[in-house]
Amino acid sequence: MHLRLTDEQQMVQKTIRKFVEKELIPLENDVLRNEREGKPGISSEKMKELQLKAKDAGFWGINTPEEYGGADLGQMMMAIVLIEVSKTFVPFQFGGSADNILYYGNEEQKQNYLLPTINGEKRSCFAMTEPGAGSDTRNLKMTAVKDGDEWILNGEKTFITGGNEADFVMVVAITNKELHESSGGREGVTCFIADREMGWKSEYIHTMGEWGPAGLVFDNVRVPDRNILGKVNAGYDLGLEWIGFARWIVGARAVGAAERLLKMAVDYSKERETFGKPISSRQAIQWQIADSAVEIEAAKWLVLNAAFTLDQGEDNRHAASMAKLYGANMGNRVVDRVLQIHGGMGYTRELPIERWYREARLWRIYDGTDEIQRLIISRNLLKGHVKIG
Repeated sequence: MHLRLTDEQQMVQKTIRKFVEKELIPLENDVLRNEREGKPGISSEKMKELQLKAKDAGFWGINTPEEYGGADLGQMMMAIVLIEVSKTFVPFQFGGSADNILYYGNEEQKQNYLLPTINGEKRSCFAMTEPGAGSDTRNLKMTAVKDGDEWILNGEKTFITGGNEADFVMVVAITNKELHESSGGREGVTCFIADREMGWKSEYIHTMGEWGPAGLVFDNVRVPDRNILGKVNAGYDLGLEWIGFARWIVGARAVGAAERLLKMAVDYSKERETFGKPISSRQAIQWQIADSAVEIEAAKWLVLNAAFTLDQGEDNRHAASMAKLYGANMGNRVVDRVLQIHGGMGYTRELPIERWYREARLWRIYDGTDEIQRLIISRNLLKGHVKIG
């Protein structure tokens, strides 16, 4: 058992940290101003410029296989990178990557969708959540009916990340209602790749944060048979794999943001004085700082364990749920304490704390709510899928 980062991992961590401090954090005021004016945080041109700078530093396709031009650094390295990048709210993503389930495509699909996505020529999104079927994926209503060598898709999807910008969507629909019902929702659904030009529409959903998900509408959208991703009636497992991969990433983002926020609280507590002394000398402040530090460290190891488990080729769903549940709640507690330490200034838009406060609330909802994570964790233990200790 080795509870320290390797020399290589530490080198990557330092390199990414320097990139964040030099290239991203200086953009924060511009991002805040743009968001208040209803504009994207950073333009697509600026995003490409930043991605090319990262590429020059050796960070392109962090987890993309080398055969597709990626670095293939592994999930542990991905966790380390995400923690560092999440120390700013500047909406940046390293280039050269694609959704994990796109790699299940056939050769034609890889040429038409996977490679253009990796190269930054196309943008994708994944759509499973529906207005009446969020965490309860068995309650899907969207249908796909076979008509010759095409499928006719009808229904709605909601809260789809990237749905407003995507060139194509990987969408899950019922293709065999009887099989879907008899299997408790685990079978009878298929994943389709649907280009925007095929006719689906997207609508912007306004939220309390800066995250702008989309509602997708499919009205007799025709998708060719060749655009089935994976196998007919086997799309549910692809959906679970996509969702499962994303869960521990939420924990990583929470750890990164919480570390930055705690640093802000420590610095401010040394500067702010009340009754002739800095508030850092007050026990009430010291305990909030101490509790935050302990919780951040605990969440970090849950995240790293989920990533390490995946790197070993093992099932990490239980570990991912734990990392997501604890990390998301930790992030909410830390940002609340940091805002409290800053007092009235923390509540203003002069500081980015209020923005993080709004964003953090989402962590407990998307990619599986707190309640769903608790259900998964308890079920695994009660059914003996995971042994205590």
